[in-house]
Formats: sequence, structure tokens, C-alpha cells
Amino acid sequence: MAFRPDLVLFVRYPVPGQCKTRLIPALGAEGAAALHRRLAERSAAVLRAAGGPVVIAYTGADEAAFRAWLGPDHAYVAQAEGDLSARLIPFAARAPVIFFGADTPDLAPAHVTAAVAALATHPVAVGPAEDGGYYCLALREPRTDLLTDMPWSTSAVLGETLRRLAATGTPVALLETLADCDRPEDLARWPGLAPC
Repeated sequence: MAFRPDLVLFVRYPVPGQCKTRLIPALGAEGAAALHRRLAERSAAVLRAAGGPVVIAYTGADEAAFRAWLGPDHAYVAQAEGDLSARLIPFAARAPVIFFGADTPDLAPAHVTAAVAALATHPVAVGPAEDGGYYCLALREPRTDLLTDMPWSTSAVLGETLRRLAATGTPVALLETLADCDRPEDLARWPGLAPC
């Protein structure tokens, strides 16, 4: 049987003013929410095209709203309350699992299949983001040590993750580096993303 970890996409419902808030100065609340909507739809389609079991980890609306938005072809599980650590840890218990955010415009099915292949031969795989974080984290077994007391939303996340892996002697596969779309200056890289 093929190795098929859950592909978990973390998504917030696209309510203006509650998502992509760092892009509001450039796009306005409605424009930032519209951009988030497109990125999340694209990310879900990429994971589906890669062929793994897709789990939408949702917040900001109920399951019915997400099913109406992203379709019935995924499993839906509500995110826990709390910080990012609290939201990630319950899904890590489902390992093998690969976490994805919905803000990587260049993510393609090939990146997802590379993460799955890397996890088949390594206990951990990481897709680095240019901003010092990561666009995916793949865990063959639950690793709460990689998810607690992390400097989330900073350029130190990737380095701290790799430091912790090295400290425990854990082999890690590093995937291709991609860029996230989080800040107004990121928009120039993808001019077609911004609302018309």
C-alpha cells in the first residue's frame, strides 16, 4: 500500500478584516479577504491534485460554510482554540501528517508529492519559506517539541525548527524553498493575485 499521510491545510474563513491583515494597508480589508479566498481555493486544489487525503483544518466559520466554499471532497476538522501551537498539536497526533498554510502562491502538486516522498524516508521534512518560516512541515510521528514555544510569525521559525531537530539527532529532508504572500511588498512578485 502506498504511503499516504494526511495533507492538512490550515484555512481561516475569508471574512474581511479577519484574514491577511498584514495586506490590508495595500489592498483594504475586502481586497485582502478576496486574495485569501483565492489562495485558499488554489491551495486546496493543489493538495487535491496531488492525490493524498486532504483535511481542511478550519476556523472562522462552521463546517457547512467551509463545505459550501471548498467543496465536499475533503475531510473537515475544526481547529482548536488558542495560539498556533494549540491548533497544530491535535493534528500532529494524526501523524503521519503534512501541514500546509494557504499563503504560498507557487505551491504545486510536485511540491506536495516531494514532501510525501521525503516523509517516506525521513522522520521529518520541511519546506522552507523565503521569509524564514516554512510552507510545509511533514511529520511521520507526533513531534510536539517542534510545535511548542516556537517564535511563530517570525523569521526565526525555520532556524529554530532545524536547531531542535539537530539537537535530537533527527534526520530531516529539506524541500525546495518557496515564498509566502504575507506582506504588501510580496504582492509585486505575483501581480496577477491582487484584486482588479
